[in-house]
Amino acid sequence: MIDKPYSESCEQNREPILAVLRVAFADRHRVLEIGSGTGQHAVYFAAELPHLVWQTADVRAHHPGIHAWLNEAALPNVLPPLELDVNQRPWPSGSYDAVFSANTLHIMGWPEVERFFAGVGALLEPGGVQVVYGPFNYNGQFTSESNARFDVWLKARDPASGVRDFEAVDALARAQGLVLQHDIAMPANNRSLVWQRPL
Repeated sequence: MIDKPYSESCEQNREPILAVLRVAFADRHRVLEIGSGTGQHAVYFAAELPHLVWQTADVRAHHPGIHAWLNEAALPNVLPPLELDVNQRPWPSGSYDAVFSANTLHIMGWPEVERFFAGVGALLEPGGVQVVYGPFNYNGQFTSESNARFDVWLKARDPASGVRDFEAVDALARAQGLVLQHDIAMPANNRSLVWQRPL
């Protein structure tokens, strides 16, 4: 039996993110979580939002840990992880009226961020909502010293990664027919960006 992986940041940010999702996903039904990581967010949000069917997804290396969290929680509305690498084509098929992703765009290279939005654009239904959580720059500037330090740490780990510019990310979303609805300030200098595809 595998030990459950644990992320302190997931524990710290889950309540503020839940407050956003309660509103953004109030009338949604089926959510694809891109980059489920440890699985902590999935079981917490699925338990708190029982009207949603929560589909986990990540690269295969993270599946054992996700399964460990899902097996313990035994929730009827959270599904075993799909294998999803943003570089793969095609993405797993499915019908989703919501997409959620936390702390993923800054660990990808920019070509992967582009593929992320192209993939979401291909599967999000008309009227569908996407919520992305993480740090963002505005007008090419860091919003805090901590985000600037985080960017240095990210680039030391992987030069292709880094805190993304909001304007560039929003342009990718708009290219997929998504319209920004909310840009919400979150704790620790993060944001929750909410886009919707018009009906």
